Amino acid sequence: MDKIILSNLGFYAYHGVLDAEKVLGQKFFIDAELYLDTKEAGKTDDLTKSVSYADIYEIIKDITENKRFDLIEALAETIAKEVLESYSMIKSIMVRVKKPEAPVSGIFDYFAVEIRRDRDE
Repeated sequence: MDKIILSNLGFYAYHGVLDAEKVLGQKFFIDAELYLDTKEAGKTDDLTKSVSYADIYEIIKDITENKRFDLIEALAETIAKEVLESYSMIKSIMVRVKKPEAPVSGIFDYFAVEIRRDRDE
């Protein structure tokens, strides 16, 4: 299975359990891997035989910036569900949501959740 990779997409959003996170917001970085067959697109140089990563970016951006979740698990789940529902060509998706400014007293790069969802067929 081939994959299209969207790496380290950055957004400012308002997800989190604490009231301060909901008011002040923070940065989130999202990775997505789309698993699909790109062979025909590669042979024909025809975008209609693949998926536009620009369109996927817009879905992720819209969900991340315009919806609010307490948990990054819910953000990841919503992204995966929307992408799979929008593009039947995608057989599976991995979504990783990274939260580098999580309200945790300590030194860290980020906290994250990573999910993989397959198309129900």
